[in-house]
Amino acid sequence: WLVDEVAAQVPADELAAAVAGLTAPAPLWIRVNRRRATPAVVIAALTAEGATVAPTDLDDHALAVRGLGDPARSPSFRAGQWTVQDLAAQLVARLVDPQPGERLLDACAGVGGKTTHLAELAGDARIDAVDPIATKLELGRAAAARLGLAGITGHVGALASLPADRTYDRVLVDAPCSGAGVLRRHPEAATRLTRDDVRGLAALQRELLDLAATRVRPGGVLVYAVCTITEAEGPAQIAAFCARHPAFTLVTPALPPAVCVGAHVRTWPHRHDADGFFAARLMRGA
Repeated sequence: WLVDEVAAQVPADELAAAVAGLTAPAPLWIRVNRRRATPAVVIAALTAEGATVAPTDLDDHALAVRGLGDPARSPSFRAGQWTVQDLAAQLVARLVDPQPGERLLDACAGVGGKTTHLAELAGDARIDAVDPIATKLELGRAAAARLGLAGITGHVGALASLPADRTYDRVLVDAPCSGAGVLRRHPEAATRLTRDDVRGLAALQRELLDLAATRVRPGGVLVYAVCTITEAEGPAQIAAFCARHPAFTLVTPALPPAVCVGAHVRTWPHRHDADGFFAARLMRGA
């Protein structure tokens, strides 16, 4: 059934490559911390450590690294000049496009990969990072400290636990999903995932999106992202959301055309050497 999902979204002559890409070994992508370094500085540092580093046209602060070994042992990593994050995940915060001084919500913060990226991009923005698992938020706090980032407040609990009257300029819902786009990192999941799993997760995503919509101020932005390639968790989810919430309009992404399919963002391992992600940006009417 996973092959059928892929076949529905790529040309027939790409199918074999797309399926193979989902299970091929994943590269190490890193994100340069623009608050502490430049890509040139990080490239020089990692090259001196014996690694091979390659930039990409898809994001000027993303670098593909090979031959480094354990990233945590790198002096430049310990100095907070960069962090590990897949290229596709880096594009999500770029899609949010946070601005200095804004109030932001990362509704499913996890260990803080995208939360810290938002803080890097927005400078003095105030960010609420919400997750029901305290240990994940603690890892995010440690990452922010290493990267020298401030303005992030962790909230342990469900999204509904935030004060009901609190709204935000931009809300990110990096929702729990089937993970079908990151099978190359977790190949054992391919034998466990079922269509029932996808249906259950799509229902949870719908609930999170509906709740997150109430947190977006008039004129604000809502970004939805999942690391999967299924129709139900991607395009169908956004189409249904727009039908339920006519105040929101799908906005064409200001990202490289190579990762855009209509008004959606879609990345594939075989096309971009990135994880399989889907993302969409919506704006609430004033």
